[in-house]
Amino acid sequence: MTRAVVTGGAGFIGSSLVDALVERGDEVVVLDDLSTGYEDNVNPAATLVEGDVADPEAVARAVAGADLVFHLAAHRAVLRSVEHPLQTDRANTAGTLTVLEAARDAGAHRVVCTSSSSVYGGAAPMPTPESAPLSPRSPYAVSKLAGEHYARVFWELYGLPTVSIRPFNVYGPRQRPDSQYAAVIPLFIDALRRGEPPVVHGDGGQSRDFAYIDDAVAAFLAAASAPVGACAGKAYNVAGGSPVSLLELLSALEAIMGKAVVPVHTDPRPGDVRHSRADLSAAAADLGWAPLVGLEEGLRRTVAWFSERAGAGIA
Repeated sequence: MTRAVVTGGAGFIGSSLVDALVERGDEVVVLDDLSTGYEDNVNPAATLVEGDVADPEAVARAVAGADLVFHLAAHRAVLRSVEHPLQTDRANTAGTLTVLEAARDAGAHRVVCTSSSSVYGGAAPMPTPESAPLSPRSPYAVSKLAGEHYARVFWELYGLPTVSIRPFNVYGPRQRPDSQYAAVIPLFIDALRRGEPPVVHGDGGQSRDFAYIDDAVAAFLAAASAPVGACAGKAYNVAGGSPVSLLELLSALEAIMGKAVVPVHTDPRPGDVRHSRADLSAAAADLGWAPLVGLEEGLRRTVAWFSERAGAGIA
């Protein structure tokens, strides 16, 4: 039986990955400090270790005996990093280094790290390949790029196979709107459900390449099993492959939910990029991965999840 550790496994993406690992029969350990994750997200078949990802003792305890380590714990929001750069660096840069060192010492076979599309900085060609120049524009993006470099160095120096994933705006069930730094899709859905005008930062013409959660989880699993010679030390884009503007996204949700609203426009958020669109050819070639869930279908599944929660009396 494979022993898999998921840092950040009480969060949105992490808990969905934990479910997939449990379903395939792995023994799963979750490390999470529950600062933004939720204990009720954690699959009951997994073991929860509550701890800080930058605490070497907590990480070593969680990673002991691990075959696979999936590192998703992070301070995630660009705006949060602009407001709290030092906290972001500790969680993301020091946290990644702590996980890599613990995984090396534990004899893990592979570590899959979570980076971000924000490392490109918005100046790259569209669609953006992994070989594009990297120009991070926020402390969050800088910390994610530093984590990528640490992952590569641990492969080159210590022989620990690592793969970094660069997600582009993952969405789906369990992504919550009740956070100061919540993502746009749950915020839009929540506003439409409540009959309130959704907030759009800037003019709404900025575009994003949204990836449905099931496709993102499949990418992490593919990165954990692809041949070492093909992927070790490398980073891969993970996205939906069909970018839309925020106003187009809002229009699609209005059609699905049968609502019509006039959004409220506010100032653009500092550190945000204008457009993002991923070139997915490297992930297809090296990992054997490609997205399967189109945006409309993914949005329908996400809206249905919100409706089920509302029907059960869960905010």
